[in-house]
Amino acid sequence: MAKKPSAHATKPKPWTEMATHLVDVAMGRKPADLVVRNGRWVNVHSGEIIAGTDIAIAGGRFAYCGPNASHAIGQGTKVVDAGGRYLVPGLCDAHMHVESGMVTVTEFCRAVIPHGTTSMFIDPHEIANVLGLPGVRLMHDEAVAMPINVHVQMPSCVPSAPGLEHAGAELTVADVAEAMTWENIIGLGEVMNFPGVVANDPVMSGEIAATVKAGKTVGGHYASRDLGLPFHGYVAGGPEDDHEGTRAEDAIARVRQGMKAMLRLGSAWYDVALQIKAVTESGIDPRNFILCTDDSHSGTLVQEGHMDRVVRHAIQQGLKPVTAIQMATLNTAQHFKLEREIGSIAPGRLADLLIVSDLAAMTIDEVYARGVRLAKGGKLEIDIPAYDYPRTAKNTVKLGKKLKAGDFDIAAPKGANEVRVRVIGVIENQAPTRALEADLPVEDGLVAMDRRNDICQIALVERHRGTGGVTNAFVSGFGYMGDCAMASSVAHDAHHIICVGTNKQDMALAVNRLGEVGGGVVLFSKGKELALVEMPIAGLMSDERAEIVAAKAEKLTEAMRKMGCSLNNAYMQHSLLALVVIPELRISDVGLIDVTTFQKVDLFV
Repeated sequence: MAKKPSAHATKPKPWTEMATHLVDVAMGRKPADLVVRNGRWVNVHSGEIIAGTDIAIAGGRFAYCGPNASHAIGQGTKVVDAGGRYLVPGLCDAHMHVESGMVTVTEFCRAVIPHGTTSMFIDPHEIANVLGLPGVRLMHDEAVAMPINVHVQMPSCVPSAPGLEHAGAELTVADVAEAMTWENIIGLGEVMNFPGVVANDPVMSGEIAATVKAGKTVGGHYASRDLGLPFHGYVAGGPEDDHEGTRAEDAIARVRQGMKAMLRLGSAWYDVALQIKAVTESGIDPRNFILCTDDSHSGTLVQEGHMDRVVRHAIQQGLKPVTAIQMATLNTAQHFKLEREIGSIAPGRLADLLIVSDLAAMTIDEVYARGVRLAKGGKLEIDIPAYDYPRTAKNTVKLGKKLKAGDFDIAAPKGANEVRVRVIGVIENQAPTRALEADLPVEDGLVAMDRRNDICQIALVERHRGTGGVTNAFVSGFGYMGDCAMASSVAHDAHHIICVGTNKQDMALAVNRLGEVGGGVVLFSKGKELALVEMPIAGLMSDERAEIVAAKAEKLTEAMRKMGCSLNNAYMQHSLLALVVIPELRISDVGLIDVTTFQKVDLFV
């Protein structure tokens, strides 16, 4: 079998160094490297689809876009006949976390390029919570080496909620200021500590000021439903976008305040359908809306797609195809001050181009990035060499002891036969949880689970400093009926180990197994390991190929189903149960956290 050509990540020269050459190609004085003929140009600047268009590319940039590029064809010019198919700008994911795909930046790119993604704006705050600034640098340097545009947002909140959790590292204003000097940092990642912004916390205001001073974009994250004074104070603090809205009124409020409303369709977050009504029903200007994924599971990437899936979904909600494509291309580029580089098929821009046979279905036949064809017919045509992560990025799971079933005991108040407890309630396809309450029986002085009413146990095990600490509580929504336990070292955002189970012995086995393999996600039932996805890089990412990881993840999903869990993408829901910046109730190494008041609360009501 012939070896695929290796991808060369050499970026085209800056436009300022190429302008005269592009002019010569556009004028016919010099030949183009590539000419794509007879296409239907999806022009995101004018909102038109222009038939009979030729595109000439030179030095990795568009030189001519018009009715006839024959003057740019020379002896060495490669000519591609689009045959009347659509010419679409390469798609951009405006906000995402590579680590949620369980794979490295390299493997993520391999998975999404055939789906037409040619630009990504990644926020590596997951690895930052484990390894700090050196972890961010690792992903930054890997991103630079990619054959597509992978821009990095400097994480802003590590830990995400100071005082309510303890991460593996801490980032400072000085760290943010330093990162703003790196070549590939595009701005500040989502500012999740919205109470800190409202209270003029010096760390939050200092990070935002350093970003603005550097002329870069400040990412937002306002997860509260309160659109009163706290929301207004947050916007005044400087964040320029937000992806945490779930209702049409959320999107409208953000746009009215000068923010960009980012609408996400991830593996488990379905926030486009309701919010897009702000455009389709309320007539709000669509140029202030941006599509993104936020968190995409490896199985979703391999089986369903990436930004093509989001655009397709947006069209199904009633958007015109050109409008949906604008939200995944030009709108994103303008927001990050990159309109002269990406986001459209227009002279001077990087030659990121899709040849699409069915626009509404987003059927992508060919993918070009920087003027080079990277994929055809859904298959990657290049090889992207694996990025070598150092030993310091591995062996990060430190339990401090071998856990036993007794570590998950919850002692009832003395003399109680029944107790009323707080329960974390999972909401399918949304990031927020509900703060529930339930009456549970007491057996031999210990609070018992109630799987008949879908209440099982959740535990957070400290894994950064080897303290042996375990926080125990209850969760509802997974539907587990059999004896089982699932543990994951992916636990946004501090990334301790979260274990959810109906059997304490299985819980101990699952947590200990992650200590053995250096992190990942594992499911046990009655003492037997049913599925395992190893993630040795910071306990967050696999070093295997995306399709291998996806197959292991599918085995995990099937095992969860057999245990009674029917949630859509339950692993993603599981991994967010410690996210103490999204309401209503979460678990951390500090205890049970009420995220509506940002206070620790007792398990017993």
